[in-house]
Amino acid sequence: MIRATLVTISVLLALALPARAADDFIAAPTLRASVTVTSDVVRVGDLIDNAGSAALIPVYRSPDLGTTGALPVAQVLSVLRGKQVIGVMTGDIKEVQVTRLARTLVNKDLENAVAAALERRFGLGDAANITVTFDRGISDMRLDASNSGALQPVATRYDARSGRFDVAFEIVNDNNPAPTKLRFTGNAIETVEVAVLTRDIDRADLLKSSDVALERRPKAEVTGEAASRDRTVGMQLRRPMRAGTPIRVADIVKPDFVSRDQSVTVIYQVPGIYLTTRGKALESGTEGDTVSVLNLQTKRTLTGTVTGRGQVTVQGASQSAPMPAAVEQSSSLKRDEAPAPVDTAALLRNLVQAPASQAQVAQAQIPQVRVSQAPAKSE
Repeated sequence: MIRATLVTISVLLALALPARAADDFIAAPTLRASVTVTSDVVRVGDLIDNAGSAALIPVYRSPDLGTTGALPVAQVLSVLRGKQVIGVMTGDIKEVQVTRLARTLVNKDLENAVAAALERRFGLGDAANITVTFDRGISDMRLDASNSGALQPVATRYDARSGRFDVAFEIVNDNNPAPTKLRFTGNAIETVEVAVLTRDIDRADLLKSSDVALERRPKAEVTGEAASRDRTVGMQLRRPMRAGTPIRVADIVKPDFVSRDQSVTVIYQVPGIYLTTRGKALESGTEGDTVSVLNLQTKRTLTGTVTGRGQVTVQGASQSAPMPAAVEQSSSLKRDEAPAPVDTAALLRNLVQAPASQAQVAQAQIPQVRVSQAPAKSE
């Protein structure tokens, strides 16, 4: 019984296989809802599956490069019948979307290609610093999708005086042994990124972050080294400048910490001693500059270093001879006896006045201690 059943099943399968093959062979053509094409015509094989020998028959002109068009199903069937294509299965499709593929070259890509062709040639610098302007306003450019190659410059001309360029490119085409040719003309100039004033600035003003903006300017407009934004903030100008003026490194200086005729604090420093008094600056200077200062108390002119805003430091070594080593005398002092107080005013006068001799230097810089006449007690 089981054997008879297996035989029956085998017979049925054998009969079914030719029928399935026949169905595959005569599969009905089926309309597609969405179509993409790369050529300039739409063929029967693009619109329907199982088109058979009619697949290569052209039926429509393709949409523009990179665009999509819609075809009503009734119109498509009418055109197909005219090409002897009948019995097309449409299902519930109402219209067919046809998209033509394209390669898009955006304006920035074209500018970069021209700049790269001119880079480090004809006296120009890096491509990143070359600004390109085409003669005709060129927006995004669409090419046939078969143009898969890179933009290769084959002819480049440039006039350094006028900035005019004429550059020809070729692009390899997959469907054609002859490459696609493109040609562009326009102007190209080398630019630099420079800090530009956003308002009129006086020499005494400190540059703030809001006073400076970054712009690209033609290199020919900026003589000398262009200043960066970070380098200008917090600095002063050597001269008043108007808004929109590019700033060069030569135009900026460190801010003046001391101005001429300004009342300043004069600091006297010698080893172990730190004294201050008032003075008047006789010249302007920034931090680290050497300036002359008039001591208002002694009416003497001193030379010091600007160490802060309104502050000039006079080193003792520049005003007097080096300090001799102090003599160890603490062993002769009584336990309850302190050194005599230092006359600061007298010491200050001595520091300001140039010493007459080495002995005076020692007297001015080493406070004398009072020594007891009695011999020190032995422990």
